[in-house]
Amino acid sequence: MRSILPEYLYSPRYGPEWGSGGIFGLKYHRGVLYYTLAFEAIAHFVHVKDGYVKRYRFELVGPLPTSGGDTYNAVEVVDNVIYFGGWVHAPAIYKGREKGLMASISFVNKYSHVHAYDVYEDSVKLLWRESLHHETDWVGEISEIVYDEVNDRLLLARADGMANLGVYQIDRKGGNYRQLSQKPALKGAILYDHVCFDILESWVQGVSGVQCLDIVEGRVKYLYFGDISKRSIDGEGVLWPLTGVAASAYGRFFLFVRGGVFVGNPIDESIEEVKFVRLFDFVKSGYNARRTMAKPVGGGILVAFNAFTESIIKPASEFEKILFTATHTIVAPSLLVYITPPTARIVSVFGARVTGIEVIGDEILLACNTMANTGRYDAQPIDAGYRSIISIPTSIPYSQPPSVRISVRGIQVEDKVFGGIPLTGYKEAKLVINSSKSNTLTIYEYDLSLSPQEASKDIEKINPGKNVIDLHRYGNSIVAFKLGEPDPKAVIRIDLM
Repeated sequence: MRSILPEYLYSPRYGPEWGSGGIFGLKYHRGVLYYTLAFEAIAHFVHVKDGYVKRYRFELVGPLPTSGGDTYNAVEVVDNVIYFGGWVHAPAIYKGREKGLMASISFVNKYSHVHAYDVYEDSVKLLWRESLHHETDWVGEISEIVYDEVNDRLLLARADGMANLGVYQIDRKGGNYRQLSQKPALKGAILYDHVCFDILESWVQGVSGVQCLDIVEGRVKYLYFGDISKRSIDGEGVLWPLTGVAASAYGRFFLFVRGGVFVGNPIDESIEEVKFVRLFDFVKSGYNARRTMAKPVGGGILVAFNAFTESIIKPASEFEKILFTATHTIVAPSLLVYITPPTARIVSVFGARVTGIEVIGDEILLACNTMANTGRYDAQPIDAGYRSIISIPTSIPYSQPPSVRISVRGIQVEDKVFGGIPLTGYKEAKLVINSSKSNTLTIYEYDLSLSPQEASKDIEKINPGKNVIDLHRYGNSIVAFKLGEPDPKAVIRIDLM
């Protein structure tokens, strides 16, 4: 399959935006592999049988040169049509550097969009576009498309923007556009006869709940999480639970956020409460299953946790200085994780981030990038990342997991719970703490059971200097940790072998 791709590596090219976009929307349908190269705003439709490639530059939205395309994987397939959405500058306007080294772009031509590609006719149609035509603000980007077969319509999630946010619908010809919920939504998935989305009202505080649209009766049910520590199986809260991806499996809704995953039945908590399970939480870190995909594979969920998804290059405020340190401190490589409750298994290791996942035959295609999205004043005229498509065998979720080193500092984790590291398949696992003082360490042990039990706890004494703690005794569990007192000088690493 990979041999028919027109290119495997995309070097930096013209695309005015923030840092780097990536390869998004990776989707194989009826002999065609679709993906959009952002920020260059070039949609690719690769016909596998004969190698023919159609390229579309979003010229139906507005004049060239365009930039953007999609950075959330907004794609859906129905019958012989691939529906793809996102946002695009048409034309793109790079304003250049101002106020010293700070650079920006104009958003006056930024549009949110939904397109349709007919596989059999080899034709692209613009179904819908919308713009605020404002210099600095924009309408909500299309970050998810879910097909509602009961009503033969496309459901659109919108949270990234300043206006027209929430859950919307259009029909498959681009008509009957209207808002169904005013609550900002970034990602969603079908659960029973509902489509559930996150509620993302604050990009600083993170996700606040889940909204579920009843596709039979048309009502929307809202569930707010409240104090997350009361939902967490380790009894502790989480910092910046920004939405990553959503998925449906085992009759539950999985909402991956920075710090872990919410899992349960948000339609009716009298049936099953939504719980928070900590996964790859490094507290003051940008590590997250964000701007990526969660794919059903073998009945489980294959999802990427990314090391360098978003970042700040030139912080312009005190809060941005905090984000700069958090996002620039790389604590672990990007990891591909296979979720098969009650276990989670690390299956492969990658660089800065994985933006797309698709399964075709005996191959898993992965879209990768070396660079993050960056902040408002970090604009540049080119996409700064090296984007690539690679393949790995579909047998990899069942093979020996890779060696991994995770390295965090005490100043990052303070006295908050951190970790959520799956140990499944590892023959050796240890935690090493170089401590500046006497302390204690609580080790939380739990799993991804779909009837979550409270995490069990062990307390270890920590002495000044080097402390080595064997984690292999926790078998196939997930482990998290908490220092009794903050130790800003502490150096902590986790070695999995």
